[in-house]
Amino acid sequence: MTYNNLLDSMIAEAKRSKKQTEKQQKIIEAAIQLFAEKGYANTSTNEIAKQAGVAEGLIFKHYGTKENVLRSVILPFFKSSLPGMAEEVFAEVLPAETTTFEEFLRAFLYNRIQFFSENKQILQVVMKEIIYNESLKKELLPYLANEIRYRFRKAIETFKTKQELKNIPTDDVVNILLSVLGGFIISRFVIVDVDRIHEYEVEQLIQFIMDGIRQNDH
Repeated sequence: MTYNNLLDSMIAEAKRSKKQTEKQQKIIEAAIQLFAEKGYANTSTNEIAKQAGVAEGLIFKHYGTKENVLRSVILPFFKSSLPGMAEEVFAEVLPAETTTFEEFLRAFLYNRIQFFSENKQILQVVMKEIIYNESLKKELLPYLANEIRYRFRKAIETFKTKQELKNIPTDDVVNILLSVLGGFIISRFVIVDVDRIHEYEVEQLIQFIMDGIRQNDH
């Protein structure tokens, strides 16, 4: 399964659920589409009900609040799909022929920038809620980080054995990279709300990172 179109993937995941009635699936599908189009804050339960073709009271019966509708969208999808998504990304950006950490870093950055650009609307909803919704952050962020951290750790260890990177503890490098890369992409697409990130910005970031972790004789 590919996850390039996140909206379609989330809808497909909702339809596969065995735990929901047909009407609940319609509610979730309508919510995903409206959150992506209008944003979470600008979408009402009444609009979700109309698009789903159900009574608004049914949403309150099953979910209680709009926040719980969002949680029913985000949590099951990412918990079931994130391992596959992470595996797919790292297979693309770290093929066997990759010879340097800088090549891997560049491929990863451009891959994730393209993904965010193509799925900007729904990812803005997801990331804003993770940032500002404390309960959602506590439940989902560690899960997201752990799936990515494990694969970054493996990549860093591989390049450390080639003596390409400084002998900095691997977990320290992973934590710094996740903070810097995540902050760079999220600040541009979610907080500043740009439509694209320029190549020169990416290359400056890569050189900034590599200057800090590259062995001096490379």
